[in-house]
Amino acid sequence: MTILATLGACSSVSPLTKERVARSDASFQQAQQTVGRSEAGAMELQQAEDKLDAAKTALAQKRQQEAERLAAQAHLYAELAMAKSQSAAARKAADEVLASVETLRSEAERTSPTQR
Repeated sequence: MTILATLGACSSVSPLTKERVARSDASFQQAQQTVGRSEAGAMELQQAEDKLDAAKTALAQKRQQEAERLAAQAHLYAELAMAKSQSAAARKAADEVLASVETLRSEAERTSPTQR
């Protein structure tokens, strides 16, 4: 079920609740793009999707407070997934820079005369 169909079917639910679920959906979509195929953040991304699906169901069943709570949880899991993915990418880049520095240091020691 798409977010627009879900939101359209919930005429007795407040616009604020609909907006929160829609924002959580957008957060999830962004996290999905950020995490991609990376393992870092994959579990949190799945949890975000599960919470978002539950929020959409609660919204369709006009359980407003539950929909808002689940939407907030989905948003937080999506944010956590993005943070873990970005952290893993930064860690990998830092490791690559350190390896390059070590290679340069080894080359410099090998090619320069020893000073003692």
